[in-house]
Amino acid sequence: MGIYLNPGNEGFKEAVRSKIYVDKTGLIGCVNELIGTLDKYICVSRPRRFGKSMALKMLAAYYDRSCDSEELFAGFQIADDPSFREHLNQYDVIYLNMQQFLIEAEPGKVTEYLEQEVCQELRDEYGGILGEQNRRLAAALRRIYAATGMCFVVLIDEWDCVMRERQEAEGLQKQYLDFLRNLLKDQPYVALAYMTGILPVKKYGE
Repeated sequence: MGIYLNPGNEGFKEAVRSKIYVDKTGLIGCVNELIGTLDKYICVSRPRRFGKSMALKMLAAYYDRSCDSEELFAGFQIADDPSFREHLNQYDVIYLNMQQFLIEAEPGKVTEYLEQEVCQELRDEYGGILGEQNRRLAAALRRIYAATGMCFVVLIDEWDCVMRERQEAEGLQKQYLDFLRNLLKDQPYVALAYMTGILPVKKYGE
């Protein structure tokens, strides 16, 4: 279990154990229908306190191959879905909280810091495939996919915080959007990409 690569199911366990928990596992069945299709790119734009981050933790717990979540989901709606066992704990999960990277990175180096952190975890897991020279996330994921055939589920929380909190930093915004485009668009290793935010997806600048 890692921080960014295969974060496990502890986050969803906390939600389930809470005094108030509303079963939203039916969402998983809907998302399963999109895996490996041209519609595998999902962005959920909703107000704060809508349960977006909890849904990401739920998806991570379901898809993450580093843990066994069958018992955790027993009794919830998804357990009766025909696709439940087909995708349960079958993928490497990349979980990114962009707010964290924006806070921790040096000014203007958000994507550089992100790639450094995530690639280090990938090297820890796939050291036989990746060398120290693999410092670009998309390139590292392509290499892993080529060697193993393993697809990734990419979960991004608060994808739009760079746009909201660095409105004046047009250079940073462009760099970030280019990073996302390269990471996700037409990449064979992406089984599913699910992002949450407040702002709707739109064309920023040019």
